[in-house]
Amino acid sequence: MSLSVVSTLLRSLITVPAAVLRSRVAKDAEVLALRHENAVLRRQIARVRYEPADRVWLAALSRLIPRERWRQVFAVTPTTLLRWHRQRVARKWTFAQGRRPGRPSTAPTVKQLILRLARENDTWGHRRIQGELARLGYPIAPSTVWDILHATGIDPAPQRSGPTWRQFLTAQADGLMAADFLHLDTVLLKRLYALVFIEHGTRRVHLAGVTAHPTAQWTVQQARNLAMTLGCRMDSLRFLIRDRDTKYTRPFDAVFEADDMEVLLSPPRAPRANAICERVVGTLRRELLDRVLIYNEAHAQTVLTEYVRHYNQHRPHQSRQQLPPESTEPPAPATVTNLQTHRIRRHPVLGGLVNEYHQAA
Repeated sequence: MSLSVVSTLLRSLITVPAAVLRSRVAKDAEVLALRHENAVLRRQIARVRYEPADRVWLAALSRLIPRERWRQVFAVTPTTLLRWHRQRVARKWTFAQGRRPGRPSTAPTVKQLILRLARENDTWGHRRIQGELARLGYPIAPSTVWDILHATGIDPAPQRSGPTWRQFLTAQADGLMAADFLHLDTVLLKRLYALVFIEHGTRRVHLAGVTAHPTAQWTVQQARNLAMTLGCRMDSLRFLIRDRDTKYTRPFDAVFEADDMEVLLSPPRAPRANAICERVVGTLRRELLDRVLIYNEAHAQTVLTEYVRHYNQHRPHQSRQQLPPESTEPPAPATVTNLQTHRIRRHPVLGGLVNEYHQAA
């Protein structure tokens, strides 16, 4: 708009010298012709619409014409000319260029953070989210949070929905432990049995023992030994999952019930009901027992004990963000650019059947 105003003013100023140099008779005749043309246009047009450049030019000419003649010369009233002038003065000093009316809109990053908090916390309402944003340094009104959630189809009220199965099972896993028997055959085809326990929350495996004759009394004694080994950690466990094998007797259950644990029986012929423990049994077979010949009971105890140590202290697990069961913090990230100066050492386990890798000191 400013360029159009300047160009109009320049064209109008160029015509001024030509008007001054003409004779008085010619100018009077031209004025009469323009007045008559103006009168004709007023009869045909109810209201004349002026561009900003026209208003500037008429306002400038009004300084050269007496006020009492404005009504005869201009197609607008003096009040209109004065109003145009006041508007231009107000527009100059309000600094409203480029600013939209009303309060500024919420930044897209804040909107994304609000939606993220709503998705990750099913029980948070709009006021709880607003409080968390204030704590993080994002002051925002609760009504704004409400509008953003409502616009995206999310209920701003608390208790929008219950936890997902993944959230529910993850929360319950910290209090679960499972037990199962693993059978293996020696090189002389003698059947051995190993009793293993696994904590669902940490995936930590416990080898209770290995025997060729898993009687009910032997099973009860292994449960007692495990309870003594866990000690205070038994207080964090609430449930024990086992199958309906006859080797699990009432005294076996009483060992865990003494620590306020509830024994849950899986349905008959339903291995998926104890899927975590069954998967550990499969891992022991694939990574160990299918690749080594077992001589006797003592050899089986030694081999399984060494592998369980590797499993708990070194083997990464996807369910724990690639952390081993006994690790609570991820290793510090290492930026290795030259493998000649940052060597990787191999530590063989079980004679190289399994390998562990560490950075050389």
